[in-house]
Amino acid sequence: MTDLDQILPLWRDLRESRTEYVLATVVTVEGSGYRKPGARMLIAADGRRAGTISGGCLEGEVARKAFWRTENGPIVRRYSTTADDGEVPFGMGCGGVVHLLLERSATASALMERLDACFADRRPLAIATVLDGDHAGQRIFYPDPELGRQDSCWQPEIEFERVLADLACQGFDEQRSFSETVNGPGDLLANIRVEFNPARPGLFVFGAGDDAIPLVRQARQLGWYVAVADGRSNLATHGRFPEAHAVHVLPPAEFPSLALKASDAAAILTHSLEQDTRILGAMLREKLAYIGVLGPRRRTHDILTTLAHDFGVPVSRIDAQVDRWMDAVHAPMGLDLGGDTPADIALAVIAEIQQNRNRTTGLSLRRVRCSLPELRKVTA
Repeated sequence: MTDLDQILPLWRDLRESRTEYVLATVVTVEGSGYRKPGARMLIAADGRRAGTISGGCLEGEVARKAFWRTENGPIVRRYSTTADDGEVPFGMGCGGVVHLLLERSATASALMERLDACFADRRPLAIATVLDGDHAGQRIFYPDPELGRQDSCWQPEIEFERVLADLACQGFDEQRSFSETVNGPGDLLANIRVEFNPARPGLFVFGAGDDAIPLVRQARQLGWYVAVADGRSNLATHGRFPEAHAVHVLPPAEFPSLALKASDAAAILTHSLEQDTRILGAMLREKLAYIGVLGPRRRTHDILTTLAHDFGVPVSRIDAQVDRWMDAVHAPMGLDLGGDTPADIALAVIAEIQQNRNRTTGLSLRRVRCSLPELRKVTA
């Protein structure tokens, strides 16, 4: 599950009650680490917390000392999970070193406000954060850099502010996170962490049958935005899909606007040839990041051939156009994980969407990360 899906509800409660909190953010990982840079944990003064910054070996220690460590302002703290390393090693065998930015509400509130807005609207955001010096914890945001100037206690030199804005813009344009050392106020070097937060993933499930229920549930557990749509009003109900953010009944005439984004995924499983044809045609026009169709590949090929005629593709080009569509559409959708229950199929579909979204191999981590000698040592 994404950190924000856990953190934001607690943060809203704390904001409402004006309860102090500490935000811990992973800014650097050396070696092996369970969580990656950008992972967050929110620690409330009343003892509540949400989010994770490790596999469980650091959370308790960080929470216990978070308010003490931030008495004098934001600080980057080093934590080692190597058994023989560090002042107080957290010897869980991970073998990595995690650097955390710890900060209280004074600097974290602007960040949380912006993350909350972008999470709700499913918009990407780039953040340039100062990690050290007098301006530690201060930020510039892109595409809304003005928000970074709302903190009245921060009045850096204009040139430094411009540098931060340029770094945030670079992270947004290149859609990547990185660290940079720049000349700060007073010609002192400043360490900057640029974090790119992509838009919250969206999954549109077309089909409200029983096999859609575990698909919706698993996607929601990952923190995705999930919508369900079907032409059958008796099935497309919030009662059947309480985890879904939205449930739509598709009208028989014009296809409605569902506010899809190019980064979204669509899973088509209505089990109706007529509905699948209509929906697949609409999704092809949207040019989504992932379009999957349940059922035999031959069935999807026939649907696309029908759509080629409906779209007015010249007869001489239909076969070539259908082949291009077949290369772009995941049919049948899902990874080859085995199993044939609705939950099995949902897991295979979710896994393929995740693999497609992150542009990874989908292979066993043992094969991806271990060389042959290391693999022999692990399996000995």
